[in-house]
Amino acid sequence: MEQDVERTLAQVGSRLRGLRLNNKATLQELSDETGISVSTLSRLESGQRRPTLEQLLPLARAHGVPLDDLVGAPATGDPRIHIKPITQHGMTILPLSRGSGGGLQAFKHLIPAGKPVANPELQTHEGYEWFYVLKGKLRLRLAEHDLILPAGEAAEFDTRTPHWFGRADNKAVEFLSLFGSQGERMHVRARPAKKTAVTS
Repeated sequence: MEQDVERTLAQVGSRLRGLRLNNKATLQELSDETGISVSTLSRLESGQRRPTLEQLLPLARAHGVPLDDLVGAPATGDPRIHIKPITQHGMTILPLSRGSGGGLQAFKHLIPAGKPVANPELQTHEGYEWFYVLKGKLRLRLAEHDLILPAGEAAEFDTRTPHWFGRADNKAVEFLSLFGSQGERMHVRARPAKKTAVTS
């Protein structure tokens, strides 16, 4: 029994790191939201520190997942996903799959109407991502490419490539995403969109 507990706690770190990467959050952002220091978060993710309930509860809230997902509790048989919205970088993210820290994760993103970003800062991280635009126009910066994806169009890319995404104009955008922290490839490729000027 004690060995089972140790094995479960040893796996929490990789789940925490996977969830943070899925949410595209930095250690500092997570620290600001939970009140847990960056150094402690880093040690928890690397498995160098054993997590306590006082740490797991705010982390579960910050990641928008049940506590059971962090500790790898067995499934109850209920297939429903209890969606808990996450607000980050001015957008609302709805997890559509159970955050297990591994495998493909599904999300719905809602970016409200507002002024588009003229010169976004591109980022990189491990993984592979797929987008499908439901409503509005999504701007995707991918290395030297600057694409506008209207509703009904899809894109996929390796997130190690410098990238950014956001609204293409001043209207709201809704899109679905699949993210694989292990670099799983999806099988839908976007038709190259005609480059459209983005007004500031």
